[in-house]
Amino acid sequence: MEIYEKLRILADAAKYDVSCSSSGHQRGNANKQLGSTAAAGICHSWSEDGRCISLLKILYTNQCIYNCAYCVNRSSNDVKRAAFTPEEVVSLTINFYRRNYIEGLFLSSGIIKSPNHTMEQLIEVVKKLRTREGFNGYIHLKGIPGADESLINEAGLYVDRMSYNLELPTTKGLRLLAPDKERKQIIMPMQQVRDQMIAHRDMKKHLKSTPSFIPAGQSTQMIVGATDETDYHIIKIAEAMYRRLALKRVYYSAFVPGSTHPAVVERGRPPLNREHRIYQADWLLRFYGFKADEILTPDQPQLDLLLDPKCQWALNHMAYFPMEVNRVSYGALLRIPGIGVTSARRIVNARRFSALAYDDLKGIGVVLKRAKYFITCNGKYCGDGDVEPVYLRQKLLEPPKPEQLTLYQTHPEVFDESEATIRGLLT
Repeated sequence: MEIYEKLRILADAAKYDVSCSSSGHQRGNANKQLGSTAAAGICHSWSEDGRCISLLKILYTNQCIYNCAYCVNRSSNDVKRAAFTPEEVVSLTINFYRRNYIEGLFLSSGIIKSPNHTMEQLIEVVKKLRTREGFNGYIHLKGIPGADESLINEAGLYVDRMSYNLELPTTKGLRLLAPDKERKQIIMPMQQVRDQMIAHRDMKKHLKSTPSFIPAGQSTQMIVGATDETDYHIIKIAEAMYRRLALKRVYYSAFVPGSTHPAVVERGRPPLNREHRIYQADWLLRFYGFKADEILTPDQPQLDLLLDPKCQWALNHMAYFPMEVNRVSYGALLRIPGIGVTSARRIVNARRFSALAYDDLKGIGVVLKRAKYFITCNGKYCGDGDVEPVYLRQKLLEPPKPEQLTLYQTHPEVFDESEATIRGLLT
């Protein structure tokens, strides 16, 4: 099989792993146009400072000894199979990099023969890239659950990030849909990675020549909708993993039905809106100071599919509102719908010099179409007067009214909407 055909098959098989973001868009090249977004294994991810990074995203092989009901590459599925050699992955990566197609590599794999054998193949790839080719670009490696600890430690010396997919939130779900896997095989390597990262950081304080170990941290992925866990259960698990395993990120993937397994065949369309709301709740955990038990409770275990989680929380805690933006703390500002991390920081800085008026908030980046129902400015409330949750929910769900702009007027919320879209902030 030619290497380009392998690339086509294994790049397509890798698209179901969302631990590396991708545009997912195709647009052909015609009429001597510049550039193409045709599928060739190149995806787009983002760094912490907002830069877009192009990565070669592929599987080493889509052959697998496991038969997980949720996976398109399960052993019983009738799909075309392919496998790279370590040299082929190294060659592709270096040639793509030299042509400025990519800045790094995202490498995952199905399980061939055994976890140890598969991990050894992946290590051979990253080791040759680093030591033989001198490749200094970004490498994200998906670890293989069940591989020996020594292999995990060796891989960590060559990659920037490593991730182990939790797959399903609970042990019960894993036993139901992936009986060949054990939850401890996934959790134990994540604990080992955490411990090694801490140990290497401590050693580096005393010995500067200590090599870096997975400097970009570790992440994981959970499938949403394949089993019956509530949103509350999923968010609680994510919170525990952030706290105990020092994860950089938990990714969520809406389950795509494609199996005849009796537990999943009737689940219908992928729950994409639910996935989106869980990502927003996750953002509240990581950047807004919320606890999982504040966002959801056992009595209210599901996220509102029509409202974002911060609005849902605010409507359930109207005793805290309206807040005076010139007086409340930075942490309290983050609780207000329509105010994000950036706009809250700007408010705190600006009010040191003078009290802010309602109109000042537009230029700061506050999304007033939501925030106005939950704030006062110098004691003035600019909502519609009624602060009943049922009424406010109706107002928040109303589509925005179109506004005619003058020749010299810019829309005050253009910045906020673009920022919220790009960064995914819950404003």
